[in-house]
Amino acid sequence: MFLIYSFLLTVGFILLLPMFLLKREKYISGFWQRFGKLPKFEQNEKKVLWLHCVSVGETNAAQPLVNEIVTNFPEYRLVVSTTTKTGQELAKKLFKDKAELVFYFPFDWKFTVKRALRTIKPSVVLLMETELWFNFLRQTSKSGARIAIVNGRLSEKSFNRYSYIKRTMQRVLHYVDLALMQGRADAKRFIDLGIRSSKVKITGNIKFDQDLAENDLTEELRDRFAITENSPLIIAASTHAPEETLILQAFKDVWKNSSSERLPRLLIAPRHPERFAEVAELIEKSGFEWIKRSEIASPHDKTAEIILLDSIGELRAVYNLAEIVFIGGSLIPHGGQSVLEPAIARKAIVTGFYTMNFAEIVREFSNQNALIQLPKHGETKLAEVFAELLQDSEKREKLAANALALMKKNRGATAKTIEHLKDFLR
Repeated sequence: MFLIYSFLLTVGFILLLPMFLLKREKYISGFWQRFGKLPKFEQNEKKVLWLHCVSVGETNAAQPLVNEIVTNFPEYRLVVSTTTKTGQELAKKLFKDKAELVFYFPFDWKFTVKRALRTIKPSVVLLMETELWFNFLRQTSKSGARIAIVNGRLSEKSFNRYSYIKRTMQRVLHYVDLALMQGRADAKRFIDLGIRSSKVKITGNIKFDQDLAENDLTEELRDRFAITENSPLIIAASTHAPEETLILQAFKDVWKNSSSERLPRLLIAPRHPERFAEVAELIEKSGFEWIKRSEIASPHDKTAEIILLDSIGELRAVYNLAEIVFIGGSLIPHGGQSVLEPAIARKAIVTGFYTMNFAEIVREFSNQNALIQLPKHGETKLAEVFAELLQDSEKREKLAANALALMKKNRGATAKTIEHLKDFLR
């Protein structure tokens, strides 16, 4: 099965090669590192702990865990890998004083993985959430390193997909030594795929332990864009096509019917940087005055109705400026993005119908009146919901307070994770 997997991976790589060349800014970055040719990494008497985050979300979530690892396990040298360019840039920024090396995760061929392992020589590998790369798990285990999944989750959609190759998954999961899962449903799905139940522990979601206190960047952006109560800000976060078109239409309807003393403004933060130009064109056609975050500051910043957040790693800082946060990837069958960061910032949250990627969390938030979830095909109600929340400060405040209360109630996953890792690492 591993040979078939590697063959299919190669075929897929060849077929996607034209896309790599067309979108080279996204895919060529770290290209040779992805082939296992990592920067020089001198070994010493300390053991190496390799933490893998996929993208921006996992990298941000890893912050409290990294802080505790550095504090509790000084006998280890920490190195961090990411898959995406945006994750790489953020990891270098967040972990510059904690990780001795930040690099790209290798393509999942036997030779690329072995090449990377020869450079890093890890004693332990921690995989954030669920990164089940077959050759990586096999070769890492063969190298003598122990493997743990931390903050693990497995959606029903992913479980159903893996179930088609259940016998193979049982072999792959044999190489995992410890699986620290977010919830009972995640743990059950992992066990049903074939991992030994004795390896599985439930620790909760580390993302509940994040801190979104206002910082210098928040203040800088508040001043630059003149965010005040008289110009309430709606944030459309982590949007996917064609959500921006739907959101712009909803905003236009709300703006036309708003009082001149309290005209709303909109900040759009596309999920993928390669779509910044595409979204800029959509905003340009909307008829509103608009500006880009990446442009040099100008007087228009304080009056523009729409702000395009075409930057990396700044969304967390702007949540504090919002009255309402819409979570993207949920008006389409993508499965949604995380609602936790705006919840920490104590904001009123709106999401679409499609939240399969975070089904349990959204269900709990909805049951506790901590967010508004639109019905299927509910994009037609988006303007109505925005208008209601802008006018009803009591409802907005109640949603925000309930969201923050849920965050506080569910804290503690990092501490539980560290407790399990103490035995595992020592």
